Amino acid sequence: MFFFFDDNNLPANAGTPSNIDYSESLFESIKHIDDNDNEFWYARELQIALEYKEWRNFIKVIERAIIACQNSENNVYEHFVEVNKMSPVPNGGTRIIDDYELSRYACYLIVQNGDARKKVIALGQTYFAVKTRQQELIENFDDLTEDKKRLAIRNEMIAHNKSLAEAAKMAGVETPQEYAVFQNKGYQGLYGGLGAKEIHARKGLKKSQKILDHMGSTELAANLFRATQTDEKLRREHIVGKAAANNTHYEVGKKVRQTIKELGGTMPEDLPTPPKSIKQIELEQCKLEKD
Repeated sequence: MFFFFDDNNLPANAGTPSNIDYSESLFESIKHIDDNDNEFWYARELQIALEYKEWRNFIKVIERAIIACQNSENNVYEHFVEVNKMSPVPNGGTRIIDDYELSRYACYLIVQNGDARKKVIALGQTYFAVKTRQQELIENFDDLTEDKKRLAIRNEMIAHNKSLAEAAKMAGVETPQEYAVFQNKGYQGLYGGLGAKEIHARKGLKKSQKILDHMGSTELAANLFRATQTDEKLRREHIVGKAAANNTHYEVGKKVRQTIKELGGTMPEDLPTPPKSIKQIELEQCKLEKD
């Protein structure tokens, strides 16, 4: 899959209340499918998964997520559908309660606006953001070959690096030299202190070769998430100043690394370097199309 969770390292009793599985199964287990094969989540069930004890506290998170949806110019009513449900009460009767049917994007916004001090929220942010990005990236992503996955994510990376550069410039990172330092901080956070130069050497690349062109889909996915989340954080929190922007990039990279570690994934610097570069794959694809 596109995201970088290692399902082979999940605990056997994942999903139980005392030992919550923070990876894919936690959220996929509460997913529903409607009559038109559309996926959705109930807010009340997501509340429990995200360890909010009281609805009155969770509804505040939903309200912030709705505002974020409006600000991103998305149709709120497509992503947050108000519904009424019957709920049992202690005396054996039932009562009507408010609930929402949520899209994956709505869940993403909710965890983004949740209490980041909660471990499940932090890992939920990673899960939904990357899964949402996967769906935006290309349909039937899981059915693609590794080479096609690499091409798809690399092209997405090019687009988002442009947006990241713009956000960094707004924060005060202006010259090419300053941007190089800014990018290096992101790598250092994600790669446990290794900067672009060290990663380049570790992969055995020539000076003219680009690091991103020599990553597998899993490593590219981690870097894509680093870039998109740094971009959003710089804009959302109106970060100002080169030092603050550099620190933001470093901390986001470090957070992605920590999530990979907690989920039992392979650290990006330990992932294998593919034998073919992105350029070689592109040439092969062009040749196939011509043939």
